[in-house]
Amino acid sequence: MEIEVKRSNRKTMVIEITKEAKVLVRAPYPMPMAEIKRFVNEKSDWIQKHVEKMLEKQQERSAQEKLTNEDIQKLAKEALDILPKKVEYYAKIIGVTYGRITIRNQKTRWGSCSAKGNLNLNCLLMLTPEEVQDYVVVHELCHRKQMNHSKQFWEEVGKILPDYRERRTWLKEHGSAIIGRMGKK
Repeated sequence: MEIEVKRSNRKTMVIEITKEAKVLVRAPYPMPMAEIKRFVNEKSDWIQKHVEKMLEKQQERSAQEKLTNEDIQKLAKEALDILPKKVEYYAKIIGVTYGRITIRNQKTRWGSCSAKGNLNLNCLLMLTPEEVQDYVVVHELCHRKQMNHSKQFWEEVGKILPDYRERRTWLKEHGSAIIGRMGKK
């Protein structure tokens, strides 16, 4: 197994498995190589497990068909029919107002909320389970109460969706494969 070592002014060592399933060890400048090797050997089971998981994700991403412009337009139309209704429903429950709702085709975000309360939602949400769509809508609407990701923000999300962590985990585990279907621009 090939391991890349990157040194910096950090105080601790950390192992990272990249999207390409490569092992990267970030270590402090003065850390002896023998210490780095010992650390990697201690963590070999963890490394193997996560490399395999990343390889599976790579296969999942490459196996999925790329979306055409027509597919994306259909998803955007579907999102325009469904997501504003979800926003309206959850805004009442949360007790917040919102401005404009825009459906976008984004590669890095599932949603966003501006200081003015305008919401941007990704049309690719239509490729996720309904529970995940609800999570993203609730997440963005809770920013109307807390424009950050503080403990208070997550408490607001948890009031509406007590299982939000599972929904968020689903998005983290499967979201990149969905976004990867957009291909290169």
